[in-house]
Amino acid sequence: MSGAADNNGRIRSIAIVGGGSAGWMTAATLARILGRDYASITLVESDEIGIVGVGEATIPQMATFNRMLGIDENDFIRETKGSFKLGIQFVDWGRIGHTYFHPFGSYGVNMGGLSFHAYFIRLNQLGEAPSIDPYSLQATAGAQAKFMRSIEAGNSPLSDIAYAYHFDAGLYARYLRRYSEQRGVVRREGRIVDVALDGESGHVAAVVLESGERIEADLFIDCSGFRALLIGDALGNDYVDWKHWLPCDRAVAVPCAGVETMTPYTRSTARGAGWQWRIPLQHRTGNGHVYSSAYLSDDEAAAILLANLDGEPLAEPRFVPFRTGHRTRLWDRNVVALGLSSGFMEPLESTSLWMIQSGISRLMAMFPDRGFDPATTARYNRILLTEYEEIRDFLILHYHATERTDTPFWRYCREMEIPERLAEKMRVFAAHGRVFRENEELFNDTSWFAVMWGQLLRPGAYDPVADAMSLDQTRARLAEISRAVANSADYMPRHRDFIREHCAA
Repeated sequence: MSGAADNNGRIRSIAIVGGGSAGWMTAATLARILGRDYASITLVESDEIGIVGVGEATIPQMATFNRMLGIDENDFIRETKGSFKLGIQFVDWGRIGHTYFHPFGSYGVNMGGLSFHAYFIRLNQLGEAPSIDPYSLQATAGAQAKFMRSIEAGNSPLSDIAYAYHFDAGLYARYLRRYSEQRGVVRREGRIVDVALDGESGHVAAVVLESGERIEADLFIDCSGFRALLIGDALGNDYVDWKHWLPCDRAVAVPCAGVETMTPYTRSTARGAGWQWRIPLQHRTGNGHVYSSAYLSDDEAAAILLANLDGEPLAEPRFVPFRTGHRTRLWDRNVVALGLSSGFMEPLESTSLWMIQSGISRLMAMFPDRGFDPATTARYNRILLTEYEEIRDFLILHYHATERTDTPFWRYCREMEIPERLAEKMRVFAAHGRVFRENEELFNDTSWFAVMWGQLLRPGAYDPVADAMSLDQTRARLAEISRAVANSADYMPRHRDFIREHCAA
């Protein structure tokens, strides 16, 4: 009876090609959800091949991923020497000398069905609410270098504090490796020298290591980074290049000594031909300069980065070339590409690990048998490629909506043609300050508003429905909200102190 109930087409063996964050996040998820007895899981990686990880910043969905794995948050922060993140501070993007904050969590509170932004814009256009930041706990606490987790506090902003993480990507991969191996994942050390295809189906049959060992599997996950050994080299999926819209194509990274005031946010500072990131960890600060090689040489990029560090550099600058875009198919035959092998979004809004997480969760929702149903793979590709495009448009907004004309790079970004979906969003905002989340897109209306407003776009009028509340009521309500936010931030401990108490490395 049990034999009849078994699915004879079930996937019995899975090979993950490549380690790093993508490989070990995948291994950990498969081990957690499928268990030891469903299929054998083998991960192949070579110590000779470095990983791109340069210190990661994330978005709040990362906490959901760790919870799914059953990982204790304090333990995770300790082991990865991590810190907490309430949002991203953008410096010199809209214009030189201007700074804004893209917070996690919402602005204000629910205002009876109408967006809080509508009431803020109404007062702003009267000259009465110069900044949106006082209505965001994340922006207010971030400016004071404060952090805590949510507590039971009734209607207070302290009851719902959205946050993400900064951590050392290499340490996270090591952490997930231990987690995965404890649950039956087998790691194979070695460099892949050949990929064998099945002559009949065209599927990947095996990967061959330098030692001659041949690793066969029913399902292959390509986490080989920019090399894209399986999805690109073996199966011939071309790359769709987005350099026209996202002109940066290189990064140089260097860690430096940390500082006592550990800010609970990522900082992104616009430079003449790109931008610089700053990611504070417990033991150091991660830094990088993302730039366009058409406008800046490697030597110039490294010099700009080294001249703008918090402390002494702790290593030699490391250069990472990249192409923004994606493979034409992310799932082809019996290969699913995750991480850099599937495509790349530059790190401006910390979406790299999210794209891995999203790909894994969609794969688990549409997990195949050995028949590899074409309708399922087509749906997977459609959903993931749509997600790539939605995130791409959000990133383009940062470059295109700027007043900067001080360098050829920024003049190009201001004047370039943009995708129509983004152009429509900008037109809608220009009319009445409205922003909308399309379907299931990653970035919500708060994020779109934060960046449009932060990049100095201003609507011609406020939402007419905001007139449903009288001007005096609006003033009183917004004053009450800003007081609640300020009081909540006052209550919070300093970020460094919170870490010392709960999760110091």
